Amino acid sequence: IIHDHRPPPDQAFSRHIQKHLDPHIAYLLSIRPMSLSMRECIRWLKKEMAEIVEEDPPLSDDEARHRLVERIEHFIRDRITVADALIVQNGLQKIQNGDVILTYARSSIVQALLLEVHKRGVEFHVIVVDSRPMFEGKHLLKRLVAAGIPCSYVLLSAAQSAMRQATKVLLGAHALLNNGAVYARVGTAMVAMMASDKRIPVMVCCETYKFVNRTQVDALVGERFRMCLTSYRASEEGEIAYPKTNKATQSAYNRGALSPSDPSAHAPLAGWRDQPNLKLLNLMYDVTPSEYITVVVTEEVGRRLELWIEYEYWNFARGGGIKE
Repeated sequence: IIHDHRPPPDQAFSRHIQKHLDPHIAYLLSIRPMSLSMRECIRWLKKEMAEIVEEDPPLSDDEARHRLVERIEHFIRDRITVADALIVQNGLQKIQNGDVILTYARSSIVQALLLEVHKRGVEFHVIVVDSRPMFEGKHLLKRLVAAGIPCSYVLLSAAQSAMRQATKVLLGAHALLNNGAVYARVGTAMVAMMASDKRIPVMVCCETYKFVNRTQVDALVGERFRMCLTSYRASEEGEIAYPKTNKATQSAYNRGALSPSDPSAHAPLAGWRDQPNLKLLNLMYDVTPSEYITVVVTEEVGRRLELWIEYEYWNFARGGGIKE
């Protein structure tokens, strides 16, 4: 969009591009709610556009367009692509032979880190804890098992029992708030609290572009409420049935097109839209207070923050607890 945009003859690119992008951003927001990291990226983009406007002498349209596209490419490379690789490298030393790593749901960085540690010849076991509404842990489990990593799979209700075997907890993050709290997939706070209660180090992998200037104390502030159409299905392997969004099933049920033998017709929530006093809510994220987080692994290893969290990690592992 930025590369192809041509402003009107009487306006400069550097000023018109801001107005041109606003409806595109609004369209994205109409498709899905804005995540915290998306908000930070949009704020960064607007800051870059404002700096181009303030250039003295003013840049030509081609120069301004090239500058903005170049900055965006650098951001993607340095803050996302390279950052993920650096986080994996920084996290390699955190996992040793014989460790039992407990993780929750699925994080692409956590997955990359575990696969890279396995490639280095480190022998460890992974416990994948999973839960509603996404059951993302199944996708992580498939990747790890396919790579030859010994794994166990439990639901969140059994996490307390599985925690007895864990030596470290490794989590991903949707955002890191300015009060040190972690905004992540719902259930993360429960896992971190269980680990803290058993004095198990909790490590969070998070890129710095997900650090947001925002404070949130619970999961209901700005939560992405999802009115889910839910039907139950059981897999052919006999695994635990889990919810799956299926508009076609609901439509067929409302039309009376489902046969009585169809298991979807007898699901506990079939026809829930016909109940005026019933609404379904699946929370997508929760907030984990900073006191339950031991280490935040980022790509910025040279800052004093990294030194502090390294000290707190080993102090916690030795039983010293986290200092205020």
